[in-house]
Amino acid sequence: MKILIINAGSSSLKYQMIDMENEQIIAKGQAERIGISGSLLKHNGEGPTFVQHQDMKDHTAAIKLALAALIDKEHGVISSMDEISAVGHRVLHGGDRFTASVVINKEVMDAIRDNIDLGPLHNPANLMGIEACQKVMPNTPMVAVFDTAFHQTMPKISFLYALPYEAYTQHKVRRYGFHGSSHRYVSARAAEFLGKPKEDLKIITCHLGNGSSIAAVKNGKCFDTSMGLTPLEGLPMGTRCGDIDPAIIKYLMNKENLTIEEMDVYLNKRSGMLGISGLSSDFRDLCSAADEGNERARLALDIFSYKVKKYIGSYAAAMGGVDAIVFTAGVGENTEIVREKSLEGLEFLGVKLDKEHNNHLERGQEICISTDDSKVAVLVIPTNEELVIARDTAELCKK
Repeated sequence: MKILIINAGSSSLKYQMIDMENEQIIAKGQAERIGISGSLLKHNGEGPTFVQHQDMKDHTAAIKLALAALIDKEHGVISSMDEISAVGHRVLHGGDRFTASVVINKEVMDAIRDNIDLGPLHNPANLMGIEACQKVMPNTPMVAVFDTAFHQTMPKISFLYALPYEAYTQHKVRRYGFHGSSHRYVSARAAEFLGKPKEDLKIITCHLGNGSSIAAVKNGKCFDTSMGLTPLEGLPMGTRCGDIDPAIIKYLMNKENLTIEEMDVYLNKRSGMLGISGLSSDFRDLCSAADEGNERARLALDIFSYKVKKYIGSYAAAMGGVDAIVFTAGVGENTEIVREKSLEGLEFLGVKLDKEHNNHLERGQEICISTDDSKVAVLVIPTNEELVIARDTAELCKK
């Protein structure tokens, strides 16, 4: 069984082809600048990277180019589209309607559309990706895998805000959480790594990248998570502010004479690591600059790590302890100074970091970076959200 994975953005479309017999990626690529001049497709299949410069007026055109690359005699990996058993679509926001992945039908499409208010930047693009695939592959089963689904096991004490209750019942204002496929994957892999049932463990998963979130996973289910109604809440990120006093918004709008749209850009695109450092949203740039003595770059790293530590401590308290802390995603997997600083001062929880292991990881390695006598296992586990999507798609289509 071969599964095609689609992750559609507003002007881009990423794809992967996974052979479920051995769960290996056999091809992947990205269509860029859809609907914009200078459109191109980058495809990795057989042989070197294939780059095709061609106008793509919409996502349907992008899907057609991607499929053509997949069956191309020189660069392709399948002989015909008939080899694609199903398509798995990453969808940002399922609201509280979906607690698991689902086969796409009209009801599911309507629900994704109904949640555009909750995911205005992503859900429309996700819909375009699904509709484009349906046009080109009308008889191929398709599955929606929601970023929010894993977090729907949270109790009300975790997901409700202290607003008038009608904000929740009438307007769906609550904590939803994101990066669900990643938190689900690495928490399950952590249990396998430790050789223990996930139902017996309290795990804190730290998905740290340009977008970052932390989840408390208790007995295999999400108990709490740092992102909220939108991905803006929680940790400071590459360009997002994370947790702030809500009154700051009105205060700055008055001081800077900003519209609500301009304030949204201020919080989502100009804040976070970029805002603090004044240099970059990329942690690699910040680490290099900090090593060269840039104080604001160092401050950005220190603030980020401190916020990670605060969430770890609060989630350990919320779950009544912690058995494992997992770092994943671009920053979590590859930035040793962030891992070290995020764990400083957590010795009272029983956390003991092995600095030698922490500082000498191989890229893509699953490894325990805590000492043998640490009461809490600290793991680095590369995430694999695409594999989660592929597994769910294969399972649902078999049924």
